[in-house]
Amino acid sequence: MGYDEASYTDVEPKAPGMYFLREALDCAELGVTVVEGDADWDGMEHDHAEDGQEEVYVLLEGEATMDVDGASVALAAGDAVRVDPESSRTLSFEADGSRMVVAGAP
Repeated sequence: MGYDEASYTDVEPKAPGMYFLREALDCAELGVTVVEGDADWDGMEHDHAEDGQEEVYVLLEGEATMDVDGASVALAAGDAVRVDPESSRTLSFEADGSRMVVAGAP
């Protein structure tokens, strides 16, 4: 078959509000995650220096802040930011009902 499909609502969250779709979509390289949270949701600081994964964060609803290597990037619905693998990043939601899609691949 030339495609796979999945609904993130059918995937067991790996952490509160984080739905990883790589396995559900049988992706070989690409990781896709849906993140939902309220104004008190904070992600963990991390980078992808070891696996070389570049990531793109697209905010669909709400407000968020990405801290990338000490720089703060404010995001409104519709905004996207790309992060280099070596860069440290932390995501925080600033509004209730926020939703984001994160895609990453080496």
